[in-house]
Parts: sequence; structure tokens; C-alpha cells
Amino acid sequence: MSNRGNPRMVKRFNKGFIISHWVNAGSFFILYISALPMYTEFFDWLYPIFGGPAGARLVHRIAAVTFMLPLPILIFFDRQGLRRWSKNIFSWKKHDFQFLTQFPKEFFGLKAKTPKQDFFNAGEKINSWLMIVTAIMLIGSGIVMWFPLYFPHGFVLWAYPIHNVGLGLSAAVAIAHIYMSIKLAKPSLNGIFKGDVTEKYAEEHHGRWYDELKEEEKEKRKLG
Repeated sequence: MSNRGNPRMVKRFNKGFIISHWVNAGSFFILYISALPMYTEFFDWLYPIFGGPAGARLVHRIAAVTFMLPLPILIFFDRQGLRRWSKNIFSWKKHDFQFLTQFPKEFFGLKAKTPKQDFFNAGEKINSWLMIVTAIMLIGSGIVMWFPLYFPHGFVLWAYPIHNVGLGLSAAVAIAHIYMSIKLAKPSLNGIFKGDVTEKYAEEHHGRWYDELKEEEKEKRKLG
């Protein structure tokens, strides 16, 4: 923990995790915008932004490559963050399911009695799994669509609807994620931009993680 004036801040994310997050978000946004005019004529007015259909396809393919970079970024620059994230999303306990029963109240701005949560709460764990599933759908089907000559005809036929479904689901996940970050947990934004969150936010939204931080602080004091 660190005291940077008022309020007191605690470290939440390292630079590697932050970069990985924004590479994922930025590439997804570019993929989505560049795909719209290719998906329906209604968005043909977007083509001039990319210099025409060929330009849109080029931008889409470049963004597709960057969309696959977040995991390698974590592996090479923030293995600790990757391990913590992986451990958290595979850990489901009583407090996670209790969170889910209270989450609808919190989502609609009502008073909720949510139990203490881990570094990632149950909602963030579900969001992570949805992101993993939709990313696999988009990347897998996208590769088949990009190199159709290397795959059986049946694979190519199925790739298009899978890609469309993956796009729809991932867009819904992204919108919900943005809404919850801005509306329900605005203090968390500082964490994903600068790496730190207020101690108050950590205690109120990630109580189990906050308790771990307090225990670590006590141990350091004993050793110091």
C-alpha cells in the first residue's frame, strides 16, 4: 500500500496488465468499426474513413493480429498478473455465488448486500470467461475466413455464422463491461489507467483481496 496524499491508494495492476487490457480494447473497437461496412451496406458511409473497402479489410486484418497480442504481452511482461487472473477466474466459492444473487440489485442501482470479494469479483470472473469464449470464436473463425483454402469447405461455411455470433456476444459483453465500469464502479477506472485504486474502493468492492493486503502489510511491519 502507498499513501499518496488523500485518499490513500493501493496498487492493483502492473503496466503489463494495463497495456494488455488496452491493446485488447483498442483492437476490438477497430475490428468492430472496420467490420460494420463489410457486414451490411447500411454502414457503407464508414468506408471513406479507411480509404475504401480494401483499406477497411487491411485495417481489419491488422487489428485482428493485434487482438491476439494481449496474452503474449502478459506472458512476457506480467506473469504475476496472468497467474493471479488465471487463479481467480478458476476459483469459485460460496461468496462468488452469493455475489451473483445480489448483483441484479447493484446493476440497477439498488442497495445490495454483497459479500467480500476476491481480487476479481464474481461478475469480473464471468466477464473474463465470456471474453475468453468469444475471443476463441472470433480468432478461430477469423483465421478460417482469412485462409479459406487451407480448411475444408464445411469449416469455411460454419466460420461465418460463428464469427457473427462471436461478434454479437463480445459486443454485448463490452457494452456491459463499460457500463459497469463507468456507472457502478467508477473508482476502478483509475486502476486500469494508472494501476492504483483507492483503499476505500478496494475494501468495499474487493474485501477479501483488501484483507490479504492488510495481512501482508502486518507481516512486513513485523519483519521490518
